[in-house]
Amino acid sequence: MSKTVTLLLREDIENLGNCGDVVTVAAGYARNYLLPRHYAEAASAENVKMIARRRERFDAARAERMKEFEVKKNALEGVSLTTIERADQDGHLYGSVNAAAIVKLLAEAGHTVEERNVLLDGPIKSVGATEVVIRIYADMRVTLPLTVDPEGGYPEPEPEPEAPAEREERIEMPEGSLNE
Repeated sequence: MSKTVTLLLREDIENLGNCGDVVTVAAGYARNYLLPRHYAEAASAENVKMIARRRERFDAARAERMKEFEVKKNALEGVSLTTIERADQDGHLYGSVNAAAIVKLLAEAGHTVEERNVLLDGPIKSVGATEVVIRIYADMRVTLPLTVDPEGGYPEPEPEPEAPAEREERIEMPEGSLNE
């Protein structure tokens, strides 16, 4: 039994291909996912001709979607995010700023983004400026500036304590207290 199968895609599958593409995939992926959901079929010459007509409609629909994604990308490019979080004096947050918090900030700014489209290396755990990447579609991305400010503002730096003035102390010892 072959470990790979060549199929013709009937739908656009993210990270695999577009409608009408002939792809080679693992047999289990084809048998358990693509074929039962009718996302793909056997790559015969007859099927390729049939899908060619369908692909024309998909290409037209994809062009419309790409225009929408481009508009969304242009709208997001001018956005700058700022949030205020509780932090200690060293600038470490008591909580963190994660993808859900960024989605909420974008919603407040009038933009809808799904949480899975916010690409973070990990939660943000300190105050300051950083950048957040938002995936619009496939490899179309926007980088937004994010500023995390501490609640109550930045603390005033404490002045350096003055060094105590050196004073001379003379200690008087009673006579006879030292071994002479």
